[in-house]
Amino acid sequence: MKELIIREANHYDKIQVVGLTKLWETEKITYGFVADDYDYIADTLCFVAILNDQVIGFILGNIQNAKNMGSIIPDETSYFELEEIYVIPEHRSSGIGTMLFNWLELFLKSCQVTNIVLSTATKNYQKILEFYVRKLNMKVWSIRLFKNINE
Repeated sequence: MKELIIREANHYDKIQVVGLTKLWETEKITYGFVADDYDYIADTLCFVAILNDQVIGFILGNIQNAKNMGSIIPDETSYFELEEIYVIPEHRSSGIGTMLFNWLELFLKSCQVTNIVLSTATKNYQKILEFYVRKLNMKVWSIRLFKNINE
């Protein structure tokens, strides 16, 4: 087995990321998730985890300027909007998601970006809290809940 590599995604990596988003969609672990096309991923900052020449996980999003986020980030401050993070099922809970996040953090620090923001629609909120809040030390900014009263 080769060593795990984490790097900024190139064109060929991003093609594999499209395939992983299709796998993610079939898992139905996220409310409303639809697989990405290449054009969407091409326009993002994307890092990949590669094992044996295959992309087994990714993290992606974009650097933006804050607007009306004053309770956490002053206006016009650069922040990273984390859109997606995914690791294939057979490699989950092995630290790869944490490695991808840490790699992203180091990259953003080198760009003087000081904040990461994300929203999630993952159905297992306990895992989300464990991963983002307890493991990665993120703070909860807001929570949005729903209930279908016809169920």
